[in-house]
Amino acid sequence: MRHLSRRSFLADVGAGMLAASVGTGLVRDLGLRSLAADEPDTRLRFGALEPLAGLMQETPPERLLPALVARLRAGTELRTLVAAGALANARAFGGRNYGGYHHFMALAPALDMSREFPEPLRPLPVLKVLYRNTAQMQGARDALAPIESPAAVAPDAELALRAAIRARDLGLAERTLAGLVSEPRRALDAIRLVADDDADVHRVVLAWRAWSTLDLTGHEHALTLLRQSVRFCLMFEPKPFAPEIRTLLPDLLTRHGLFDQPRRVAAATDAELSRLCLVVAGPDRTRAADAAATALAQGMHSEDVGEAISLAATLRVLRDPGRGAANGAKRAGTVHGNSIGVHASDAANAWRNIARASTHRDAAAGLIVAAYYTAGEDGYAHQCGTDYEGVRTLASAWPHAEHQALIETRDPAALVDQLDAAIRAQDQARACAVVHRYGMGGHSARPVLDVLLRYATSEDGALHAEKYYRTASEEFARTRPAFRWRHLAALARVTASEYGNPAPGYDEARRLLEG
Repeated sequence: MRHLSRRSFLADVGAGMLAASVGTGLVRDLGLRSLAADEPDTRLRFGALEPLAGLMQETPPERLLPALVARLRAGTELRTLVAAGALANARAFGGRNYGGYHHFMALAPALDMSREFPEPLRPLPVLKVLYRNTAQMQGARDALAPIESPAAVAPDAELALRAAIRARDLGLAERTLAGLVSEPRRALDAIRLVADDDADVHRVVLAWRAWSTLDLTGHEHALTLLRQSVRFCLMFEPKPFAPEIRTLLPDLLTRHGLFDQPRRVAAATDAELSRLCLVVAGPDRTRAADAAATALAQGMHSEDVGEAISLAATLRVLRDPGRGAANGAKRAGTVHGNSIGVHASDAANAWRNIARASTHRDAAAGLIVAAYYTAGEDGYAHQCGTDYEGVRTLASAWPHAEHQALIETRDPAALVDQLDAAIRAQDQARACAVVHRYGMGGHSARPVLDVLLRYATSEDGALHAEKYYRTASEEFARTRPAFRWRHLAALARVTASEYGNPAPGYDEARRLLEG
């Protein structure tokens, strides 16, 4: 039997009386829990966002969506729900749970997607992700606690953070980061340095999404969000051999003079962009990295280099022969989820976004790593169950001539209807060909995007639907007209691949919003 002190007894009684008077749900929403009077509250808390964050961690999934819709109708902004969900996720998982960090990385893209929906369905993509986020958090103990003693910020603190991660010293790494977050620019530089330390999709996408989510939570929560990257990278710190990129990157930066001030840059021609794209889409990682470094040294604008890398990643979607065998809920022949092209595209998009917020030298470093990663994604072969030799040797990208020959109409409305039908039939080739024909006609992208947006929301997408929709639509908007429709053709293929697995919580969210 547990012996209670008088103070502990009264504290428990007080908590019980509060719960009885206002309800346990409100007690939970207020961030309160039963604490002995002399027990310190050591939980990491989030100020004004704590009630919502606590709600999302502690509410059973079957009760979550009505609670969130009620808050939206009471005036809570959708971006506030996303901010609270992101903080709850970080506290629960700390960047070390596969499903957890994928849900985190989907939150900001889901908010972006919501802006493309008409009222009253605008919250749908966000509610879908928050539902699976809460389902994942059930029963999870907090991974993050407050950091009591940040390290003093030294002149070389960015390098010190990287060194602590390489040494697998979590305490030192987190204290170093805690000192850096008072200077947001240096914190970003430090996280970028860590992201570039290995060619890995989750390192860079988690880093970018953590940084961009600060626009929603405020920079006072920078430490909580960026700690996820530190913990992820430390967990996957390669041993006993350091990755090749750790010696190749400084060598290329030095050899091509990219530590120096930026040279006069010029816009790349379509032919120059295409040549670089094909090298980066090839199988030789070192050659791809050197090609990106050479292009930057010769004056190609970093945006053009990034565009070529993004197109190379999209080529990997369009050249992917699909999974050789079923993998869980993913059928043989599918290309959605953690496939070679989707991962390469999401990673390229993240490196490009970080490059835009970085110095010349740091942008160059990130793009070189992006080129290296994109060319070498074949190393992910057996985990995804794809015939990667086929990826290397397949001469042309989808849609092939025989796919295009099946599309007889040029009417834009009819093509949009055919796209919808191809997705529902899970016909990847036809979906690709329809979007290609539509793009050749010079029509507005919005009707096509509306179809792809709807299914990126209604289908499960194996954790990647929101990120990849956002990647493809963002890269489409930033790519020159000669090449941009490749991104939406690839998105159409992935959408047809993922169709048939409805997202948990989607139907309920839609009913609540329409009711």
